[in-house]
Amino acid sequence: MTKDITKITPYNSEATKKSQVEDMFDNIAPKYDLLNHVLSMKIDVLWRNILVNWMKKDSPQEVLDVATGTGDLAIAVEKGTGSKVIGLDLSQQMLNVGVIKIKKLKLDGKISMQKGDAENLPFEDNRFDAVSVAFGVRNFENLTKGLAELRRVVKDNKSVYILEFSKVEGFMAPFYMFYFKNILPAIGRLVSKDNRAYTYLPDSVNAFPFGEKMRQILLDTGFKKVEYKKLSLGIATIYKATK
Repeated sequence: MTKDITKITPYNSEATKKSQVEDMFDNIAPKYDLLNHVLSMKIDVLWRNILVNWMKKDSPQEVLDVATGTGDLAIAVEKGTGSKVIGLDLSQQMLNVGVIKIKKLKLDGKISMQKGDAENLPFEDNRFDAVSVAFGVRNFENLTKGLAELRRVVKDNKSVYILEFSKVEGFMAPFYMFYFKNILPAIGRLVSKDNRAYTYLPDSVNAFPFGEKMRQILLDTGFKKVEYKKLSLGIATIYKATK
């Protein structure tokens, strides 16, 4: 039986999922970019670019990137669309890494970073031309509330773009799951020194709805149209949900 995604937490503590997720990303922030690119063999860069190319058709002027982390998607969005980008994240340590990266790229005039909660966004209704989230909705404490907030702040007839892990299906599935559940957490623990962070990753992916289930959740949230693209044999999926 699939576990409830809201019950999958990084640490076995009494703290809320939101608090545990914030602590986890604060802990792994210094090594996050290195691990992310090594563990994905940089295929995550390709996935982000596919999302940006899809978004580019909307010609956005202002984009909100939720769960921005160290800003990789925010940077890709700015470079690909030329839009102004606000990156928002729960983890201050991840944001700190992102701010340094953005300054080095001389993009601090185009991308701003701020601490905030995806489930209580500090923005007015119908503000943004597009909203993006890469590998973040899986960490929401309340998925429905978080998705409703993304919908609230995007303009009518504009879209929310969600890049999230899904599950490989078919003959490659057993090989991928062995890597995901055994090798990936071992490397993550070794490099990040956080014993739980990279065990939480496969646990949360296994519990997260994907494909048609995720599409239906987005429609139930109030989006009028939802499309999705499977990437790399289903390792990840991009959802475009139009308000």
